[in-house]
Amino acid sequence: MQSTVYFTKEISPQRTIDLYHALGHPLPGNIAVKLHSGEVGNQNFIRPAFYKPIIDLVGGTIVECNTAYEGKRNTTQAHWETMKLHGWTDIAPVDIMDEDGEIVLDIPEGRRIRKNYVGKNLAKYDSMLVLSHFKGHPMGGFGGALKNISIGIASSHGKAYIHGAGVEEEIWTADHDSFLESMADAACSIVHHFDGNILFINTMCNMSVDCDCCAVAEDPAMADIGALASTDPIALDQACLDLVYASADPGRDHLLERIESRNGVHTVEAAAALGFGSREYKLVSID
Repeated sequence: MQSTVYFTKEISPQRTIDLYHALGHPLPGNIAVKLHSGEVGNQNFIRPAFYKPIIDLVGGTIVECNTAYEGKRNTTQAHWETMKLHGWTDIAPVDIMDEDGEIVLDIPEGRRIRKNYVGKNLAKYDSMLVLSHFKGHPMGGFGGALKNISIGIASSHGKAYIHGAGVEEEIWTADHDSFLESMADAACSIVHHFDGNILFINTMCNMSVDCDCCAVAEDPAMADIGALASTDPIALDQACLDLVYASADPGRDHLLERIESRNGVHTVEAAAALGFGSREYKLVSID
């Protein structure tokens, strides 16, 4: 089935709010807002001032989980320090969801992994707003909504489990496509967990080939494109990829080389095969 993806060329806090309203599905209860806190040293992550209005609107709690690699977010203490340094604690409540451990979500339909180890505090939330910065990624090719709800919501141990396609010890050595398929499996479990009460907004700005998890990242080579929203993370990420391909900006080739060399589209393909969304979509401008 075809999904609807809303689009605006204007990247602004107000337009982010407009995209949320366009989805026509006010989120209920205790709302988690999943975003990327940004590795210390990274220059490209989206700053708190940009997201503050939409977080205020929904009354949400910013949620993150610890990383599985060296840096300033790999322990709870270091992650809290980064949250404060980057200003997230100044704009909203913050919850590092695996601070007190993890819980397991089953993935009966999983192609590579059948369990997703996520931050324990995920259970506190009735719904989720996923605010993703669309950009490249050293391993995944690109990072968007699917990566944000798979690797992003996994506990530190769970991140290693996904990267290793079910074998934590193979975090950096697992078969690459199996890693991408494991991300799709994990994303599927999050979508099913929230049972319709999860919305997605991707912002296509500062599109470096590197992720916000990189302390040393390349500057973007291509111009900003806009922002998009959907109830379907698969359609949303596919639409973002299509907009990069359709861009006349010569800098797009550098980003596409990163995406294609890592077979980034395969995460979208694997997610669509699981049936929790569609690569087919209708793009609706709100401009």
